[in-house]
Amino acid sequence: MFEVIRQSWANSPFAARSATRDTATDQSRLRSVAHAIEQALKSAEAEHSGLKARIDDVLARAAITLGNGTDEYLTREPGDIDLQNQFDSQIANGQLRLENLAHQMQAFNFLKLALQTRFPDFKPGSRQSRA
Repeated sequence: MFEVIRQSWANSPFAARSATRDTATDQSRLRSVAHAIEQALKSAEAEHSGLKARIDDVLARAAITLGNGTDEYLTREPGDIDLQNQFDSQIANGQLRLENLAHQMQAFNFLKLALQTRFPDFKPGSRQSRA
């Protein structure tokens, strides 16, 4: 029985990879995770920024249609009322999305911190960090 194992071992002995190669493989794997988190965070931040600017614009336009008189709502044209209702709906939807994006950004920052905590020697920008 042992002779069969010994012959098999002689033909193809087991050899582990070098520590340098293992480190490079680990770093490559960590870089891909860090890159994915960073890309998701940047994407969410860009969407948040753009949406916030659009909401601010809608708020400004809505303020104009409201008017500045205390009894403006009594004499408002039906078209202005419809426009105001559309603005209200757009603003509500946009603010809900801003909240969702803020939660996503918090989660991505948490993942980034977790990666840094679990792998303290990993530096995302470097090619040869210690693992």
